[in-house]
Amino acid sequence: MPKRIFRKYLPSPERFKDHKSLRFLGEVLSDPNLWHINRRSLAGAAFIGVFTGLLPIPMQMGVAALLAVRFHCNLPLSVILVWISNPITWVPIFYFTYRIGAWMLGLPPHGGEGITVAWFVEQLVPLWVGSLTCAVLFGALSYMAVKVAWRLAVIRSWQQRARRRFRRRNASDPSDPPPQ
Repeated sequence: MPKRIFRKYLPSPERFKDHKSLRFLGEVLSDPNLWHINRRSLAGAAFIGVFTGLLPIPMQMGVAALLAVRFHCNLPLSVILVWISNPITWVPIFYFTYRIGAWMLGLPPHGGEGITVAWFVEQLVPLWVGSLTCAVLFGALSYMAVKVAWRLAVIRSWQQRARRRFRRRNASDPSDPPPQ
């Protein structure tokens, strides 16, 4: 059941292989591990996508794709999840990560006066410390969330299958309770 849900929303490998601008990656994109939908592949892709999306770097989608290829995780999900940081969410996300980094380093909040290029360069350290911390933390949380959600979906599927089997076997005797 979980596979059907992900297959419904994720693009197919053929869609990427037939794309003109991606033909040069033909051999890389033909690796079935990049398209495989299982608990390990999707959980790793969730970590990679969220981790990369919370880093203040250009070309986040390319970095996520390279990491997905390197660690054999689901490529489409890795690239899609990078979009948690987009032009609308950049300011709140990176302000939050900056504040976390400044707090971790014990730096006082800046009042807004005396902003210079030197000051801006100094602020990159707390931004990176906070971004890396949040990227690892939220990446790990997304990894665990996918693992737990997958497990719950499998348990639910087993329970439904057991109930159907029980109903078929005991259609004539309605006094027996169904299995839990």
